[in-house]
Amino acid sequence: MIEAAQESFANGVADSVNGYTPLRALCISLRSRIDAFLQEDLETEKLRNVQAQTRTALNVILEALNRYSLPALSLSYNGGKDCLVLLIIYLAALTDYADLPSTLESIYIVPPHPFPEVNTFVASSSISYHLSLTHFSRESMKTAFADYLKVKPEVKAIFVGTRRTDPHGAKLTHFDPTDGGWPPFMRIHPVIDWHYTEIWEFIRHFEIPYCELYDMGYTSLGGTTDTNPNPALRIGEGRYKPAYELVEDDEERLGRDR
Repeated sequence: MIEAAQESFANGVADSVNGYTPLRALCISLRSRIDAFLQEDLETEKLRNVQAQTRTALNVILEALNRYSLPALSLSYNGGKDCLVLLIIYLAALTDYADLPSTLESIYIVPPHPFPEVNTFVASSSISYHLSLTHFSRESMKTAFADYLKVKPEVKAIFVGTRRTDPHGAKLTHFDPTDGGWPPFMRIHPVIDWHYTEIWEFIRHFEIPYCELYDMGYTSLGGTTDTNPNPALRIGEGRYKPAYELVEDDEERLGRDR
């Protein structure tokens, strides 16, 4: 069902754009929807905040496209809510890019003991959104990125869906070189200042399909051995509210063991 919804969303936004490659049609249609959203006179403060965050993220991505050629850019994608929002805005930003390829360079660093639901969503969404996704097992993030850059030496900068409240996110900016001892590349963080509720407002406003685990009370996705439904969403024995009902940023990782 998730795969069908994902394909339906991607096909639906592109159906109205004829005469283009599938990726460009998707980019054009998403940009049209986002531009319309940015021009709306919205009634709720939450959505007005999302408007402002979307403008900022779009401008960061456009700045990245100005600094780097597209072959020098990649996307770190794990199917989570934050990188999903980043991906949608990235696609919208590519509308006017002249030499758009058929697929976009991206990397999936697979956690130890991955959820089958996450792997299924990553696989289906990477097809729907035209990602050329390279998989690396995460013995360590540092090793995974080093191995990736060995096979993709043209990549100089990577979009990452890190937010301010994530581990090691507090002092990040929109553009940060990797730390000493890490493989050298520029980390680009278009959604760094988004709040948890703003991520979900965006996803739900645009009706973007997402990993089914979020409807089971999971709010931050790792592996099966260190990730549980969020106790703040518990409503009974084995029953949880969906992730989008959580409000506080500092409660997002309560279901994570580390």
